[in-house]
Order: sequence, then structure tokens, then C-alpha cells
Amino acid sequence: MSRFMEHIHIGRFGGLEDYQIGPFERGLNVVYGPNEAGKSTIASFVGGVLFGWEEAHGVRNTYSPATGERSGALAFSDGTVASRENNEDGLKGDAHPTSDIDSATFKTMFSLTSDELRSLRNSSDVTARLLTAGSGTGTSPAGAFVEIEQRIATLTSRSPEADGSIFNLAERLDAEHELVKELGDEAERRIREDWELKTLQEDREITARHLSDVNREIEKLGSSRDRIERIDAQVDEAQAELSALEAEYSEHVAEQAEDTGLDRRLMLLDNVADRSLRDKLDEYADEQAKATRGVDIAKENAAASSAAYEALMEMDTDSPQVKRARASKTSLAVLPALLALAFALAGVPVFVHARAINSLSLTALGIGLIVFACLLAVTTVALVARPDRTAEALDARKQDAQWVMLQDKKKLDTSLAAKQLLDDDVEAFLEEKGLAAANGSIRQARSLLDDAREARSDMQARNQRLASLEMRIETNKQTIESLTRERADILVDAGYEIDASISDLENEIEIKESQREALSRTCDEMSVRMGELAERLETARNDRSFDIAKIRHQQTRVRLREAKHELVSLLLAKRMLEKSIAAWESRSQPEVYRKASELFSTVTGGAWTQISMTAEGRLVAIAHDGTAREVRHLSLGTCQQLYLSLRVAMLLHADNVGRAIPVLADDILVNFDSTRRRAAARILAELAECRQVIVFTCHQETVEALREAQPKLNYLVL
Repeated sequence: MSRFMEHIHIGRFGGLEDYQIGPFERGLNVVYGPNEAGKSTIASFVGGVLFGWEEAHGVRNTYSPATGERSGALAFSDGTVASRENNEDGLKGDAHPTSDIDSATFKTMFSLTSDELRSLRNSSDVTARLLTAGSGTGTSPAGAFVEIEQRIATLTSRSPEADGSIFNLAERLDAEHELVKELGDEAERRIREDWELKTLQEDREITARHLSDVNREIEKLGSSRDRIERIDAQVDEAQAELSALEAEYSEHVAEQAEDTGLDRRLMLLDNVADRSLRDKLDEYADEQAKATRGVDIAKENAAASSAAYEALMEMDTDSPQVKRARASKTSLAVLPALLALAFALAGVPVFVHARAINSLSLTALGIGLIVFACLLAVTTVALVARPDRTAEALDARKQDAQWVMLQDKKKLDTSLAAKQLLDDDVEAFLEEKGLAAANGSIRQARSLLDDAREARSDMQARNQRLASLEMRIETNKQTIESLTRERADILVDAGYEIDASISDLENEIEIKESQREALSRTCDEMSVRMGELAERLETARNDRSFDIAKIRHQQTRVRLREAKHELVSLLLAKRMLEKSIAAWESRSQPEVYRKASELFSTVTGGAWTQISMTAEGRLVAIAHDGTAREVRHLSLGTCQQLYLSLRVAMLLHADNVGRAIPVLADDILVNFDSTRRRAAARILAELAECRQVIVFTCHQETVEALREAQPKLNYLVL
């Protein structure tokens, strides 16, 4: 034992507050105190600090103080402290003592309380729990049975001294039955009337509570109905308003969806863009006006020049002046032409003749005549070809008029082209800005802009109205939703589905009112009947003879039934244990059972020599004569001795488990006789050689037995 528990400090636990006990020492410690001194409280406190306070279940004592939460601490020899207040906070300080075991292991191996021994004695699964404990994990092989044959003999004895035998109990039951029969009719009637009165009292209290509950339910249902009616009216009103708003909203949406015939881009213009676009149109209008004036001027000039040219072209070429000029020119050309012809006619024959006679002079003469004729011909041609100055002047005027006309036409074409280009730019600009419907007309474009401005104004007004309608619609929807949730909450709180109607509540109210009337009549009837019974029973209250006879008869009958049941159980258990012993003995027993058998034999003075286990896994005890008994058939004292032997054996062999945790024994020797108590004290002293053992007792003989086993024990008095 490297360390051990030295002190216990109880902050608040059960009836103890700011309480300290110690010091404890290694080995065997004995805490002596009278009844209600707090021994069991202290033993439970140690387990609670280490593994948590027990939660309240039923009427079981969990040592919860009236002054506050349970709290306290355990101090160990190495100076460490383990404490606990709330289970949620867990074990504070040194948690090492619980590092290798849990609560179940602590209760199985370290907490040897009378309550646990008694619960194991009465538990149907005691064998399984002992097997579990023996293995160190909650299951270990063990089993026993004691004194089955003696108990059977006692139950079947006919000796007058055997007060609890079946034969004697049967005779006593017959005698008491006769006595009960004599008092039967009248007493039975009194009992029935008394039972009826008590039943009526209970029933009337229950009925009165039920009536009060029904009244509260009716009041709650009525309140729920009124609230739901009010909510339904509000929902209907909000729904009607919502329908009207949605209809109006749909109308505005339909109006807004109507096609205005305008380009969407015009509908998206803002005031700045609209003004900018109008300014641009004004610029284009000025440019178009200038271009139109240029075209008009060009057209006028072109028309004038064309008219002048056509006038010159239409001038008469056969006028007298022209004719005289033409005749004078002809007469001047006739004589040179005739002379040229004459010299040619003369020169050719001379040349031919000269060539024929090879006369150079004649040849030269002929050539001279021909050349002279040629010169005359050239002169004639020159005279004919010489231009007429009048005609030349006229031609010059025509050429000038034609050039002016052509220049004016070019200017007109240029002006028309410039105007067309400007018109194309205007049309492209209008189409780009969404004014294609104007067909290039700035005036129509301005009209479209005016229409768009008016349409935008109308659309903005509709949008504002739609936004207002949407807000009001959403507000109504939220109101309806809130009212619907409130209605559902009321119905759920009243225990109905959320789709229940007012008629469902009214039907339930009618049902509850019918129940109230019925319950009220029942209460009145019960009160009348209770008065009658109380009056009749008042005169017979001092007559207890039949009650006493009945109680004795009932007690005897119960004892007889229990004795018969016990006999059957003992006979069956005896046979089963005998078969189990044979099966278990065919297998080797673990060391813990060998040691437990040795300790059990020591405690019982050799009356029981072995702890064994059947093939079915049930724990049995084997007597010195070889008979075997299951644990549930042993006497309470022998069963506790077997359990103590098993626990000590387990703790001796599990010396590496829970080294710092003390073994707590709370008056476990109280059901032992003096001989077995001293023997049990010796095995506790043996255990104390390797573990800290704390024995709580209120019996001085237990203290003496422990002191005899270990004279150096640590003795504390509460």
C-alpha cells in the first residue's frame, strides 16, 4: 500500500454538515458508533465523492441534504485530496484513485454494505453478479448452497416445537378459519363497508380533482375559442383587404404591361439624357435648315445657268448676218479654187509631155504649174477653213454658259449629297437613340420624346403605386401569417392539431360540460353514500375482534403459502444444485475460488468447505458432507459469509486494482454468530495486510472480534 485514505471531510451529506472523521491508518480500521450516528452515511459518502452522487429514484435515500448541495473531500496519506460538489463538475483534485476502476467495480469489490449484501441475497441473478465480480470485470465463477436438508426437515416436521412447519401451520389455519367463520358475516359486512367508505373517499377525491381539472379545461377551451374567433375575424378582414390589394395590383401590372409603342430605350431615359438628346436634335435641325437653304440656292443657280445655256443653244444659225458671212467666205474661195484647177490641168499635161520628151525645162515648168496649183488649192482651203468671228464669239458664249451650268450642277449635286449625308446621319442617330419611328424627322422625334416623357411619368407613377401596393400586400401577408401562427400556437397549447376548427373546440367544450355535470352528480351521490357508511361504521369502531382474527388468519395463511413455496423451491434447488456441482467439478476452478473456498471454510468452521459453480454457471456452496446448495438457499448469515469470502479472495488476488481506495464494510458481521464473526474478523485482518480496510459497526462484539484478530487496529468512535 503506497498510499491510503487518512481523513474524510463532509461538507454537506445527509444529516452531516462540516463533519470530519480520521485519521485512518494503513491496515484495519474500525469505526464504532450507535445507531443513527452516521456510519452508513459516511460509507456512502466515500463512494459518492469518488464516483458521483447517487440520483434520486423513488423513495431510496440518496443523502441529499435540505441545506444545499452535497459536497466533501477525501484526504490521502501523500497529501493529495479528492473532492466533489456537483456531478456535472466531476471529481476534483486527485483523480488517481479512480483511474483503474469504475463505479460498478467499486460497488462490487470495495463497498461491502449490509444493504448490498441483503440485495444480493434477494436478487434472482445473484450468481451472475458474483461470477462477474469474481472475474474482476463483474463476472466470476462461484456458487453455493447450505442447510437445504435441515430447512426441508424443519418445514415437514410434525413436532409441536416446529412452529413454522407446514403441518402445524395447516392445523393453526383450520382453527383460525373456524374463528373467522364465526365472525364472518357481520365482520365481513363491516370490512366491505369500511373498504367501500375508503374507496368512496379516494374516488370522491379523484372525482373532485377530475371535476376541478374539467373546470379548468372548460375555462381554457373557452378562452382558446374566444381568442381563435377573434383571430379568425382578423384573418378574414386581412384576407379581404389582401384580395382587394392583389386585384388592384394585378390591374396596375396589366396596365404597365400594355405596349406604349415606344422604343424601350426611350422609356429608360432620365431627365439629363432627355435634355441632352433634345439639344442634339436642335443642332441637327439647324444643320438641316442650313443644308436645305444651300440646296435651294444651288437649285436656283443651276436653273438659271441651265436656262442661259439653253437660250444660247436655241439661238438661230440661219440668220441674214450669218448667211452673208458664209456667202462672202464662199466667193473668196471660188477664184483660188478655179485657178488652182486651171494650173493643175495645165501643169499635168506639160509634166507628162516633158517626161515623155525628157525636157527638163518643160518638166520644171509642169512641176511649177502643179506646185502653184497646189498652193492655190491650199489657199482656197485656208479661205474656206478660216473661222467666222461671229460664230466664234457665239461658240465662246456657249462654252462659258455650259461651264457655268456644269459648275452650278456640281454645286447642286454637292449640296444634295451633303444634305442626304446629313439626313442619313440624323436618321442613324435617331435609330440609335430609339427614335426610328420618327423616320428621320426631327419634328416627329421631338413628338416621340414628348410621348416618352409622358409615358415615363405615367410609368413612374404606376411604379410608385405598385411599390405602395406591394408593401401593403406584404404587410397584410405578414399579419395573416402572424395571426395564423398565433392561432396554431393556441390550438397546440389546447392539445389540438393546427388545422382544428372552432366547431372542434365547441364540441369538446360540450363534451367537457357533460362530463362536469356527470362528475358533479357523482360527487353528490358519493357524499350521500359516505354519510350513510360513516354513520353505520361509527358504532362498530371499538369492536376489533374480527380484525384481530382475520389478521392472524391471514398471517398464518401467508406463512403456510410461503412455507409451501419455500419447500418446493428448496426441493427443486437441491436437485439443480446437485447436477450443477457435478458439472462444475469436472472443470478446474480458478485461483480466486480456491482462495474463496479456503476463506469460506475458515469462516464457517469447516461446515462449508468449498465454493463451486455448476455447469449452468450458478454459484453453489459445498458442505463438509459433500452436499451442495445454491446461494439463494443459504441462510442470510451464511450467504453473507460466502459473499465476504469471495470479495476478500478477489481483493487479495486483485492487488493491483484500486490500491488507494479503502475497502468499506458497513456492519457486514451483524448476521454472524460469535464463532463465525471471529473467523470473519480474521479474514478481514488478512485482507488489511495488503489493503486499507474500514469496518463500520454499532456492535461492540464486532469490535472485540476485530481487535482479537488484529490487536493493532485503528479504533475510531463517532
